[in-house]
Amino acid sequence: MLLRVENLLVEFPVGRTGLKVNAVSGISFDVLRGETLGIVGESGCGKSTTGRAIMQLPPPNSGRVIFDGQELTAMHGSEMREARTNIQMIFQDPISSLNPRRKVRDIVMEPLTIWKRGSKSERATRVDKVLEDVGIDPQRAAESQPHQFSGGQCQRISIARSLVLDPKLIICDEPVSALDVSVQAQVLNLLEDLKKEYGLTLIFIAHDLAVVKNISDRVAVMYLGKICEVAPSDDLYARPAHPYTQLLLSSIPVPDPTVEVNHVISDGEPPSPVLPPPGCRFNTRCPAASDRCRSEEPQIRELNDNHFVACHHPAWDAQSPVAIS
Repeated sequence: MLLRVENLLVEFPVGRTGLKVNAVSGISFDVLRGETLGIVGESGCGKSTTGRAIMQLPPPNSGRVIFDGQELTAMHGSEMREARTNIQMIFQDPISSLNPRRKVRDIVMEPLTIWKRGSKSERATRVDKVLEDVGIDPQRAAESQPHQFSGGQCQRISIARSLVLDPKLIICDEPVSALDVSVQAQVLNLLEDLKKEYGLTLIFIAHDLAVVKNISDRVAVMYLGKICEVAPSDDLYARPAHPYTQLLLSSIPVPDPTVEVNHVISDGEPPSPVLPPPGCRFNTRCPAASDRCRSEEPQIRELNDNHFVACHHPAWDAQSPVAIS
């Protein structure tokens, strides 16, 4: 185990109303060394907030984050800054995450300069290697600013910056959502290659379930600040047990008119995270909701080997609404 998250709680105040946004509501999970954990869910479910809370940006309201034997939630100041060098983040918008006034090579070298890693020549060699590994010409990077590169190239630069300190864990916050499909495939293949070369552990946050399946070893499904299902990637997509997971899978577009999709019907919009419903948070949209679902919050439990679900009425033998290759 490289990372353990226990009862993570993140809340944000709503002005002076006394109300609060329940962004992440007491979730727990582990990430094994060398694996890729995918986190999926609708907008506003707490995926990105979870990733930022792991890095203590901002620190969670309560709960524990234990990384490589160190409790990050108990650290402060310079101790926390040094621990963060082993955890890096790739942000959703690659262009806005890069300083527009600096040369690309200087952006990638900055972490090495701040932490005084190696001599000047060793830093230059390290930066050139990382840029080449992500497919960026070091000579062009030394002469150009971020706006002179495409979106896909800027994402490669962001990946290079995250790799330069040789981290153990990289949190990928929707790294391909702003890119077109062909560039998405290139970036995903790049992440897979770099994971093997650098011995990385990844947390991959995304909306696109097909993308998450192809890159993840395990997948966690989030809804309104809660984890509702966790399972190995192939098992989750072949036998989704939670009604919300079935809904997400049935919403994936299939570019083949001959394929029959068993659409899962769900009415309404997600409730407000300021006033989440009692019981199961999906009960207002779930076609199988009962009185128990509206009053008692389901606890996550294991259905079979490494397949966990938080549901009073899980679909034990459910089949995927659509085949995903």
